[in-house]
Amino acid sequence: MKEISKSFNYNGKELKLIFNLNVMEAIQDAYGTIDKWSELTDGDHGEVNIKALIFGFKEMLNEGIEIENEEHGTSEPLFTAKQVGRIISNIGVAETTASMQGVVIDSVKDESGKNA
Repeated sequence: MKEISKSFNYNGKELKLIFNLNVMEAIQDAYGTIDKWSELTDGDHGEVNIKALIFGFKEMLNEGIEIENEEHGTSEPLFTAKQVGRIISNIGVAETTASMQGVVIDSVKDESGKNA
């Protein structure tokens, strides 16, 4: 596994989605396994679970903020679940899901480019 980030612009501000061990731990703590959370958020098994979607997106965004704060000595506030829900509403559920899945998949690829 490697830490992967994906940047996107939202309301004139660059935000980063990060998927790393810290995010994995939070997801496992809340949902038991990454697989269970993925099933809730991928939409392949019915309706996307919005609470799980917001949770994962929030964890990924906030990890990006925490890393930036540590690296640059800044104190950018973390997003709340309600703020993330508004971001997702503006971006769209399908695009949000695709962005999250892309970051997760890219982070677990081994060096040959295959999923680990």
